[in-house]
Amino acid sequence: MGKKKIAVLAVQGAFAEHIHRMEALGAECIELRQRADLEQEFDGLILPGGESTVQGKLLRELDLLAPLQQKIRNGLPVLGTCAGLILLAGELSNDEHTYFGTLPVRVQRNAYGRQLGSFHTLQEVKGIGSVPMTFIRAPYIESVQEAEEAQAVEILAVVDGHIVAVRYRNQLGIAFHPELDSDNRIHEMFLQMCRA
Repeated sequence: MGKKKIAVLAVQGAFAEHIHRMEALGAECIELRQRADLEQEFDGLILPGGESTVQGKLLRELDLLAPLQQKIRNGLPVLGTCAGLILLAGELSNDEHTYFGTLPVRVQRNAYGRQLGSFHTLQEVKGIGSVPMTFIRAPYIESVQEAEEAQAVEILAVVDGHIVAVRYRNQLGIAFHPELDSDNRIHEMFLQMCRA
């Protein structure tokens, strides 16, 4: 099969930690910083946590948004964590702008507010077991939308009644930061998607 090559959006945010995790699992990583970086072949894409508005603005300015959106629509496996989930969301409840809009969910940005700016918990993720979850000014998924085709959005994890992880075809949307904990299973799950 050879090494899988994973592209990590590296314009802003916690991309280095994702690279570290993926390399620890034996993947090769490339950083996406400009349009020319898309000329390389890659098997998967990671959209890291950070500031979604800044990332969205940079994606547009660097002319990365449309080509990456097309790749995701064509089936490229993608993992979006925290801000990355916001970039993937089809709808944002507190913002009229969307970015890739490929994941049929409605997401609330900074959903936990300042009081619960950051928290850590251990919760069940479907098919994996109990996983440490670090939330930092995190969004959550308010609702999953009806997908046209038979393949519905699969809810993978719920914390305090809020959906925090979903899978929809080639897309994995996570509200927390798996790259900040020593547990590699979310990244392993994503690597499996890239190998499939």
